[in-house]
Amino acid sequence: MKILGIAGYSGAGKTTLVSKLLAAFVARGLAVSVVKQSHHNVEVDQPGKDSWRHRQAGAHEVLLTSPYRWMLVGELRGAPEPDLDTLLTRLGPCDLVLVEGFRHAHLPKLEVWRNANGQPWLHPADPQIIAVASDTRPPGALPHFDLDDSATIATFILDTLDIPC
Repeated sequence: MKILGIAGYSGAGKTTLVSKLLAAFVARGLAVSVVKQSHHNVEVDQPGKDSWRHRQAGAHEVLLTSPYRWMLVGELRGAPEPDLDTLLTRLGPCDLVLVEGFRHAHLPKLEVWRNANGQPWLHPADPQIIAVASDTRPPGALPHFDLDDSATIATFILDTLDIPC
């Protein structure tokens, strides 16, 4: 399984870039999964629905399925958030996993940076960063891409991770 982190501060454009990259990869016939870390109390189903009621009643996990999609929701109930390696074992086979969040994980990453955020660069402090997508030329010698050039970024990722398509 090939894995690439998409790292950066909130508001830098990570989700927008991931969405564009997904479209580019799917257009090339690749199966791509995404792991998205959030620091918020995320609800994936609606209050009052059966799966929500099962979770509220104390279910450890609820697997909801339909002819259109399925989802597995696990309740931590005070347990620590699973680490990235544990979460990756739950994914099915695919060509590439994009990881948005888990900024400190030890995996190759693309830094997404926006000047207007006023945040520091993540590289060179993070040696796992292999390239930067930003609206300003980054310091150092890492490959740099414009935030809006998702086609070139997608090609770089496929070439760098040696993913045939």
